[in-house]
Amino acid sequence: MIRVRYTLKESRVAIVTDSYVAVKEAVMALRKHRRLLEAYIERHPVFLYSLEPVEVRDDAPDVAKRMAEAAFKAGVGPMAAVAGALADLVVEAMLAKTKVAVVENGGEVSANSEKPVNVGILAGRSSLSGKLAFQLLKDDMPLGIGTSSGTVGHALSFGMADAATVIAENATLADAAATAVGNAVKGKDPEKAVQAGLEVAEVIDGVRGALVIMGEYVGRVGKLPKIVKVKGNIMEAVKDLEEYLPPRII
Repeated sequence: MIRVRYTLKESRVAIVTDSYVAVKEAVMALRKHRRLLEAYIERHPVFLYSLEPVEVRDDAPDVAKRMAEAAFKAGVGPMAAVAGALADLVVEAMLAKTKVAVVENGGEVSANSEKPVNVGILAGRSSLSGKLAFQLLKDDMPLGIGTSSGTVGHALSFGMADAATVIAENATLADAAATAVGNAVKGKDPEKAVQAGLEVAEVIDGVRGALVIMGEYVGRVGKLPKIVKVKGNIMEAVKDLEEYLPPRII
């Protein structure tokens, strides 16, 4: 299996596949859709700054349309779905060349693979961080995994969850929904805070399930992939990813 890292501006993606041709497709897709999104945002800055759903204009590219649709479902700003949307589009491009396509972008995962894949769960300051993983089987996919945290990472969150992880029909929705769920996890009582987040997840159309971690308290709702214990150190495995340097022709 091929596991590589590729960085383009703010996008730092991990690509898992069985084909270097698919890796090339992934890089080209990421470049294309980032370029289209950046041009759209330059014309319509409100899309970048709004913390509430925003209607797209007639000139919106596919990536912006997907982000906006997910934002309306989750009740958040469209940029809450940007990493997941790019991951979905990259995976779709890869599928023209392979049947094993998994992309992680900023903690959001889009997966469509005929082979099993384990996706680790990072949960900030919780002692559970890096010790659990979702085991994705062929029948689980395609799916998206989105995670929001109020204690780790640079993404905006108004909540206190160490991890608010959402499983959805695609990564675009999972990303947006995870933000909404994470924002709801507030207060000094972990049980009540986690329950508030799970209740948000239950009413978002397209969400399959959610896992919320706050300190040592864990709550879950809906249908989740099998959760397994992790052997070894997740962060060390991530650090060992080879950096992909695309040919000049890309």
